[in-house]
Amino acid sequence: MSFNIKEIFHKRSGENFELFGRYINPQFSKVLKTIGFDKIYTKGMGPYLYDSQGSEYLDFLSGYGVFAIGRNHPLLAQSIKDFLDVQASNMVQMDAPLLAGILAEKLISVVGKPNINIAFFTNSGTESNEAAIKFAKAATGRNRILFLDHAFHGLSTGSLSLNGNTEFREGFGDLLPGCEGVALNDLESLEKELKKEDVAAFFVEPIQGKGVYIPEDHFLPQAQNLCRKYGTLLVADEVQTGLGRTGRWFGYEHWDLEPDIITISKALSGGMVPVGATLTSRAIYDKVFSRMDRCIVHSSTFGKNNLAMVCGLATLSILENENLIENSRVQGEKLVAQLKAMAPKHEWIKEIRGKGLMIGIEFGKPASMANKIKWNMVHGVDKGLFGELIVMPLLAKHKVLTQVSGHHQDIVKLLPTLVINQKHIDHFVNSLDSVLEDCGKISGPMWEMGKNLAKHALSNKNAVTA
Repeated sequence: MSFNIKEIFHKRSGENFELFGRYINPQFSKVLKTIGFDKIYTKGMGPYLYDSQGSEYLDFLSGYGVFAIGRNHPLLAQSIKDFLDVQASNMVQMDAPLLAGILAEKLISVVGKPNINIAFFTNSGTESNEAAIKFAKAATGRNRILFLDHAFHGLSTGSLSLNGNTEFREGFGDLLPGCEGVALNDLESLEKELKKEDVAAFFVEPIQGKGVYIPEDHFLPQAQNLCRKYGTLLVADEVQTGLGRTGRWFGYEHWDLEPDIITISKALSGGMVPVGATLTSRAIYDKVFSRMDRCIVHSSTFGKNNLAMVCGLATLSILENENLIENSRVQGEKLVAQLKAMAPKHEWIKEIRGKGLMIGIEFGKPASMANKIKWNMVHGVDKGLFGELIVMPLLAKHKVLTQVSGHHQDIVKLLPTLVINQKHIDHFVNSLDSVLEDCGKISGPMWEMGKNLAKHALSNKNAVTA
């Protein structure tokens, strides 16, 4: 029997949730069905997704920031096809792969800092951060790692040890010892730990992914100075903020930082083949790969896969040639401005913040008694439920895909593709305006959704305590 992937894909389309719920993640499948996110998407192009009924959805999630250049960019797809036609050797392991060298050269050029001059390739953001942990310990001879409260650096054991969200850490036993969190903007607490002079690295997301929390202007530059003073390496986790997401090549550029290690992934793939990188200095690198017999003391079988390198090179070319980083800055400023102009109409909105096209909309307790009662009712069931009451009608009624920023947060995070324009901004702002108008109504579809969610939330609580 011949194998035809197109035939399989089209023939079995529609079995998505049956297969996913049975063989992959039953609980996630239940969640998607509960919140009405059980759409079957069959196509993606640019800033849009299309379901099995042919309906078009504006994607303001972009695969958690993976699709910076838009979905199925034709140049990226063609580049993969072209390279497959080359029939090149791949993952020989005992060789020096050309495309890995070319991509490393390009990334180092993009960073443009003399201390960042070598690259280690990975398959994901968490792998990039795992490498950074090992590199920092090897380079300094120290064991402790500091991170920020609310931080998210991945979910494998090492990076999970740097996760500032207890929801992800619970249930997995002891993690890496010597990993401690400090509060964002708390320089006093940071220095208290650094002055012990046993901290290998301080990991920071220039803008935190969970909550879109932006540090005060003075915090990161002064934190960098403290790291230099006490011999600690500064690691910039640019897995989500990097490659144009914040309107600059890298998020740390907003504060003129010079990190010792930079970790990237997500957007580098163009959404096609997983790829990540840990960028650092030759001085640090040589402490890890210190002798010929330690030349592969840290490695990844698929880390320099040719197709991943093709995706990285094509994505960087698209970002540059289509001016998408500048577009991220310009469209992000427009989107934030329009949201802030709309905000006075809706007492639910507490704050709108972001840089480029990484934006958080935080909701808070309203002033009016009627809406305050609704807010208290929702929060009495689950602290993060209000955000779900925003993203659900955005998808169901307005065909806009978004996400709640994290557990127990009344924050909706926007991560659209970097190809959006004024039309897409207007559609989102008008859609959110409509959803918030419905929030003020005594009853309606939105609050029916809320009742259903509340039932599920209470059911889960009872199951846990039973």
